[in-house]
Amino acid sequence: MPRALLLTGDAAEELDTMYPYYRVQEGGWDVDVSSRTMRDVQLVIHEFDPNSDAYVEKNGRKLPVDVPWAEVDVERYDALIIPGGRAPEWIRVDADVRRITEHFFARNLPIALVCHGAQVPAVYGLLKGRKTACFPPITGDMENAGATVIDAPDVVDGNLVSCRGWPDMPQFGRAMMEVFSKSVSPASA
Repeated sequence: MPRALLLTGDAAEELDTMYPYYRVQEGGWDVDVSSRTMRDVQLVIHEFDPNSDAYVEKNGRKLPVDVPWAEVDVERYDALIIPGGRAPEWIRVDADVRRITEHFFARNLPIALVCHGAQVPAVYGLLKGRKTACFPPITGDMENAGATVIDAPDVVDGNLVSCRGWPDMPQFGRAMMEVFSKSVSPASA
């Protein structure tokens, strides 16, 4: 059975995390959640409030962790998922997050980026020359990292599939599973 690694941390957006987590399982994949420690990750819910210029945030569910970043054996995984929220801002400074992310890019394995998730590979220079979607306010950051930002719910660039955020999940989920399914042989899917 193919296996995906979901790379995240506290303040990951709940829908950005849980939708891909369940969607890959629905598609016949195993998925392991990886964070800094084995402590459950505190997810957050981002809502849009007409009385606020930015989204508002409240605590969401807790997500159990299967493996800490330092113990991830990248060879065990067929795909990578990096959800959005605020987690990408701080997980990208960890050396193991870099090791893990660079592995998937170097081997052209499937990578799914949701919302702010694009911040992780962008900081390592991995989106240079690539097409990606992202949460619109970080478009300039992605362009400064050399990416071409496409304002669409399901941007596919080879092994890379991305979206702007949780409102894109129906289109993104289909595109993600198409990219993931193409990466494994029919016998193992």
